[in-house]
Amino acid sequence: MKKIILSILVIAAIIGCSSSRKDTNNIKRQKTAIANDTIRIANDSLEYEITIIEPGFQFWLSSQPPRGYYAQSAMEITNNMRVIEYNLRVQNPLRYDPTLYPWRIAYDNKIDYGYEVNYMLHNYFLFFEQKYNQRLL
Repeated sequence: MKKIILSILVIAAIIGCSSSRKDTNNIKRQKTAIANDTIRIANDSLEYEITIIEPGFQFWLSSQPPRGYYAQSAMEITNNMRVIEYNLRVQNPLRYDPTLYPWRIAYDNKIDYGYEVNYMLHNYFLFFEQKYNQRLL
């Protein structure tokens, strides 16, 4: 089974994902816990977890389009492109601030992480781009 760990440490954001099978009903089994500026989403049946620890993200997220506004396939495409660009910046610390791009993101576009993970990753990238004046696309 593949282990996927996404670690974005701007102030600190850690996203981990792993899965070896698809589940179309995964949203029903997801548990979400939100405390302070920490958002955690876990799905035991798919064995993934996404945790975002970033001051202001939860407040910013509440002003964004709601779940269901974007199609999962559209978010998967943009997430994949942003992950590729992000990882290129991780590999080039002389050109890009290593405090913004500390670790490589392991995101496999062949794995169905489900709607919730893609929604949170999509929105985190938008937040990251806006807050730190970065353009990943």
